[in-house]
Parts: sequence; structure tokens; C-alpha cells
Amino acid sequence: MKHNIFRGLGIALITPFTETGNIDFDALKRLVDYQMNNGADFLCILATTGETPCLTKQERLDVQHFIVNLVNGRIPVVIGCGGNNTAAIVEELQTGDFKGIDGILSVCPYYNKPSQEGLFQHFKAIANATKLPIILYNVPGRTGVNMQAETTVRLAKACENIVAIKEASGNLEQVDEILKNKPDGFAVLSGDDSLTFPMIACGAEGVISVIGNALPKEFSRMIRLEKRGEFEAAAKIHHKFTDLYSLLFVDGNPAGVKALLHEMGFINNVLRLPLVPTRVQTVQKMSQILKDLKF
Repeated sequence: MKHNIFRGLGIALITPFTETGNIDFDALKRLVDYQMNNGADFLCILATTGETPCLTKQERLDVQHFIVNLVNGRIPVVIGCGGNNTAAIVEELQTGDFKGIDGILSVCPYYNKPSQEGLFQHFKAIANATKLPIILYNVPGRTGVNMQAETTVRLAKACENIVAIKEASGNLEQVDEILKNKPDGFAVLSGDDSLTFPMIACGAEGVISVIGNALPKEFSRMIRLEKRGEFEAAAKIHHKFTDLYSLLFVDGNPAGVKALLHEMGFINNVLRLPLVPTRVQTVQKMSQILKDLKF
């Protein structure tokens, strides 16, 4: 049986910037403290929501070391390590600094559009390059390729340190197929905030969440209620978030959640090109929902 420590509410952590575009470490500390004091079960750093492609190698290392030192082992920390050059990822895993890191989130190769066999061999090579637990990340809307349930299950059975998948295909039938055939201990994590409630109802272990950056206490409460079988109470929270789910992504991620965090006073509303802040009308709608939310 696999040993998976990544369950409940995982936060797809943003990277805050100052008005001049540098990393805002004061804001980052506020955010991490806020997550840890309000129900986050683990952090996922330097992935899509963290605008990682727009950070330099030194900035990525600085963010990694800062968060690892701040968390100090109190909750697990997962770091993004993926791409479309298998050999380069293998080299990074074999030579990089992963001190204080508890797991790897590795996205399906993008742009190349590999076959299912190519996906299997890619992730098998990654699994063989590290002893760290690996969370697969299937997000066809970004990568252009969908990892089918059969391939996910094949990887879970073939590689002991592949312990979970962040499934963001939006296909609940595919999710159910993984859950039905996976080995014991392998976890399915939602990659879509809006599908977290139905996925956990089907047997998923949790979520790697964007909305959790701003509302971890409420979102983690929904997950905990549902895991205890209190579906009616959990559904009430889920339905309060329905409009916010779509607004957070209508102008792209992490533009939506950064605007929300700015409204809450946590960060500057600054992104790095090619990303830009969300539209004013979207911010106004989110701000009104935030005022109306009562838990």
C-alpha cells in the first residue's frame, strides 16, 4: 500500500509581487501564515498558480527556501517540477536542492502532445530519478494532452513513489475510472475548485486549490464536513462558492485570485507578463460576493 501524506486542502500558492515587480516576501509570509492558521493541510509551491514560468531560477530558489524555512516542517510542502523535456527534469531531480521538500508535483508534458505510452515512459523516468513522492498533474486545458485513466492507473501500479494525481481534466467519468481501478493508498486530488465537492463525494482525498489562497478556512471546512459524511452542510458551503468559482478563472489564473487577495488586503494586484490583472468589472463582482459570504 502506498504512503500518501497529501490529502485535504492543498494550496496552489500564488507568488506575490511588489508594485515594482519584485517578489514581495513580506506578503508571502502573511499568506503562508494565513494558510497555516486557517486549515491548509499542505502547500503546493512554484507551480502554475505561482507564475513559475515568469520567475528566474534564483527567484524560484529564493521562494523555495523562504517557504521551507517558514513552514519548518509543520505541514508538507510540494514543489512543481515538470515540463516537456524529460531528460532535463530527470537532471533537475537528481542534482537540484530539495531540502525540506516533501513531494513533487509534475505536470503532463505540454506542447509536444505525447502519446499515452510517451506519458507513461516520461513519468516512469521521473519516478526513477527521485525518492520523493510524486503527484501527477493532468490538466489538458493547459497542456494540450489528456492522460487517460488507464495510463494514470498503470503509473500508480508501476511506480511506488507515484502516490497521487491532481486531476484537472474536468471529466468526472475519467475521475471515477481512476478511483475504481487505482491501487490502495493512491490518492486522487481535485485540480478544479468547482469540482472538489463532487470529486470527494466519489472518493477523492482532497484538492490542490486556487480559491484556498483567499478562503482556506471555509474551503477546508467544506472538505472536512464532506469527508465526515455531512454532505448537506458541505453542499451549503460549496453552493455559496458557485459564482466565485467561475469569476476566479474568467480572466485567467492567477489573475482572479490575486485580485481577490488584493481586495482582502493581502497583496498588491501585480502579475508578470504575459499575464495581466483581471478586469475591473470582474473585480467588482468578486468584491460583492466576498461581502455577501456569510459562514
